[in-house]
Amino acid sequence: MPFGQVVIGPPGSGKSTYCNGCSQFFNAIGRHVQVVNMDPANDRLPYACSVDIRDYITLEEIMSEQNLGPNGGLMYAIESLNESIDLFLLQIKSLVQDENAYLVFDCPGQVELFTHNSALFKIFKRLEKELDIRLCVVNLIDSIYITSASQYISILLLALRSMLMMDLPHINVFSKIDMLKGYGELPFRLDYYTEVQELEYLQPHVEKEGSSVLGKRYSKLTETISEMVSDFSLVSFEVLAVDDKQSMINLQSVVDKANGYIFGASEIGGDTVWAEASRQGAAMVNYDIQDRWIDNKEMYDKQEREARDQQIKEQQLLDKEVDVDEEGEWESALKDWEEKQGTNYVR
Repeated sequence: MPFGQVVIGPPGSGKSTYCNGCSQFFNAIGRHVQVVNMDPANDRLPYACSVDIRDYITLEEIMSEQNLGPNGGLMYAIESLNESIDLFLLQIKSLVQDENAYLVFDCPGQVELFTHNSALFKIFKRLEKELDIRLCVVNLIDSIYITSASQYISILLLALRSMLMMDLPHINVFSKIDMLKGYGELPFRLDYYTEVQELEYLQPHVEKEGSSVLGKRYSKLTETISEMVSDFSLVSFEVLAVDDKQSMINLQSVVDKANGYIFGASEIGGDTVWAEASRQGAAMVNYDIQDRWIDNKEMYDKQEREARDQQIKEQQLLDKEVDVDEEGEWESALKDWEEKQGTNYVR
């Protein structure tokens, strides 16, 4: 049975960067990943694309032929794909001939496509039905929205609407979390924002953002939206730094549980690698995101750099066929090899 992720999110949230990261990460663990570009405006793909919607239709062509702007052109493109989907289905079907196939769909950033318009929803529902593929939505939202109380409430509403509209297992993610500390100090701990509880504590901060008459009315609207989101109790967030291995391991473990991959598939040649990564990730279940990404970010970054450098050195030793005794005396071997190379490494 094939599995996959549907990557959505507002413009600039890092969807294509995440898809590229997934491609590299999954290839490293032996998962048979195929990335599909669903954005007719994305002409600079950072990843190797298996199926590209731009082979059928491009935003530039639509805008010229239909006299539409960028937003209207995107809506028209996805609706056109939905109405004439057979060729697209054939290409996706060719990708899932391998029962271990894993697809990642890079979707457009126009929020109306996953909050109001049903074309994208219909496309993925048809893929589910006809190809028996198990999908999970990964909704990326830039972590900068955490820094404003009113914007945070807005993205909560956006996430809730996306969950109800797409009707698929859904993981909301604050992307670029490694940049959050540089945006300024937060009034609450990071887990307050990821767990989405007791939103009433945000109201004084919302009121500070607008003291005019219009601002007070806006504050009341924000309060009502907060109550509605809290009543549903559906929204929560994971955090992601694409360049951080542990962060990717944590998120992919959550996604695998959501779409059922962890219960129904194994990678040929990569099963051992992913099993080991999952075991390492399991040790991070109770890991404090406030401590990792804000309070002691520099310390963790340094530790990960040192661990990465050590892995590189060990790989270099293997590549140079350095003999290491059975007791694993890497330090002695490294020293001998460095002397031969005339290289000094800082430990």
